Amino acid sequence: MRFEDFAAARLPALLRYAVLLCGDRELARDLVQDALTKALVRWKRISALDRPDAYVRTMVTNEFLSLRRRKAVRTVALTHETSAGPDAPTVPDHAQRFGVGEDLWHRLAELPRQQRAVLVLRYYEDLDDDEIAATLNCRPGTVRGYAPRALATLRLEPTRTPAPTHGDTT
Repeated sequence: MRFEDFAAARLPALLRYAVLLCGDRELARDLVQDALTKALVRWKRISALDRPDAYVRTMVTNEFLSLRRRKAVRTVALTHETSAGPDAPTVPDHAQRFGVGEDLWHRLAELPRQQRAVLVLRYYEDLDDDEIAATLNCRPGTVRGYAPRALATLRLEPTRTPAPTHGDTT
């Protein structure tokens, strides 16, 4: 497979994944662009792998995790058309189907990067513990340790009153 074909086919999934990791559409585009730039240079070796998509996803993950090690530079969209206009690329947010989009974004943003990456890889990318461990370059036991702590942090407090049961007249 040529790099151009790979990038065209996998770009939407990589963007969705990066947006879920960092919660910022512009930063996600930067992460994916950096990872794809590095992948292009190594494409001959990467394309020979069984799962080049998993390798490139790991590259995006590493870009995200290394953000804390480098100076953060915020980008500003130059025009409405490039960032929010009708031709702007979109990444679907699966959380909106369940009506928890904004609250979920805020809760995910409060998690440490490793825990957030574990949840996104498990629940949005549908990877098992061994695949997550390979992506994060850690042991499966570490993944199993991060997941419950992250989920405990995300637990929602009941804000709605329960629907009345059939025998309830109140």
